[in-house]
Amino acid sequence: MSLTKPIVPRGRRPEEIAGTREECAELAAQREHAAERYEQLVRQQLALLGEDVDREGIRRTPQRVAEAMHWLTRGYETCVDEVVNGAVFAETHESMILVRDIEIYSMCEHHMLPFFGKAHVAYIPNGRIIGLSKIPRIVDVFARRLQVQERLTDEVADALTDVLEPHGVGVVIEAYHLCMMMRGVEKQNSKTVTSAVRGSFRDDFKTRDEFLRLVHAGHHGID
Repeated sequence: MSLTKPIVPRGRRPEEIAGTREECAELAAQREHAAERYEQLVRQQLALLGEDVDREGIRRTPQRVAEAMHWLTRGYETCVDEVVNGAVFAETHESMILVRDIEIYSMCEHHMLPFFGKAHVAYIPNGRIIGLSKIPRIVDVFARRLQVQERLTDEVADALTDVLEPHGVGVVIEAYHLCMMMRGVEKQNSKTVTSAVRGSFRDDFKTRDEFLRLVHAGHHGID
């Protein structure tokens, strides 16, 4: 495939989807300064649960939890523009491009428990393509936040649409939610599937059917 120099994406600015680089950098600095306070809150939480916060196995847990949560929610301090980083290229290819089986790990905003699974992201270019590794990075921008799967699916579709202004975009996410598996209904094998389609993926049945067939060809989701 012949690629020319990067070009400026059309459509809405990426910062309108996930914040400007300046806003994300400011939030990153705030989160860094809040790390010590977060440790103190975790320590209080452990005490309220009835734990001995000074015993050997627990003593450093507040620090570990703070570091883990910072990593698991790093999407708040990352913007789409930063991860795309100009890797949009002029190209006449107009057939479907699909990146399948992108691992996702996110946190349910209702219970702050993990949900995990796979995302399948496709688009039909309209004179420009994006570097393939940027698609999973865009997914992570939104997955690494407190989320609901429905919104996550829409945000990925909207971000790719706004960066590339393609003929169409399709996103399918399949995930298991620990808030359903560990508590509540305790259904271990229930899987949630969400989809978002834009442009030709929404308006053209054949395009949508091809996308879904490619998503499910030769594999069984996250089972």
